[in-house]
Amino acid sequence: MSIIPSLLAFNKTFVEEKQYEAYLTDKFPDKKVAVLTCMDTRLVELIVKALGFKNGDAKFIKNAGAILTQPFGSAMRSILVAVYELGAREVLVVGHHGCGMTNLDTQGMINKFTEHGIDPLAIETLENAGIRMDRFLRGFESSEEGVMHSVKMIRKHPLFPKDIPVHGFIMDPVTGALEVLVVDYRE
Repeated sequence: MSIIPSLLAFNKTFVEEKQYEAYLTDKFPDKKVAVLTCMDTRLVELIVKALGFKNGDAKFIKNAGAILTQPFGSAMRSILVAVYELGAREVLVVGHHGCGMTNLDTQGMINKFTEHGIDPLAIETLENAGIRMDRFLRGFESSEEGVMHSVKMIRKHPLFPKDIPVHGFIMDPVTGALEVLVVDYRE
């Protein structure tokens, strides 16, 4: 059974009762910060509360592992838009302990593709076109390594302004406790 009917029913009530009014804000982050973090379900509400943010305080960019795999991918584009168009003056990269991207089994993922009906020829075609699965599905050995990789990629990006600080943290996904890896990282 699809979740869609229950989502639509809830949404109808939410709008009719004007529950959205508690979240009214504009598109500019009040605290002038952009946060690159993981899509882990444990962080959805925890990271906002643990950082003391409320709706409208920050721009959140989420992906698997809070890791930038491409300097010109959608996550980096979102960071640049947050800085240049939406007024973010700092970037936080927040990874977490127990991340599923730690030591991700690339071959295991490829096997799951084929188990779900993806033709192995499609994977081979992508590889032949230069899309290397080991890079596309790359994880990291530790959450700290993943955060530092993303911090460095942001700082070294040719379009990222030199005067915007980039900070790196690891969060405990149970308590929300932050470990500082780097504050205002500069090469």
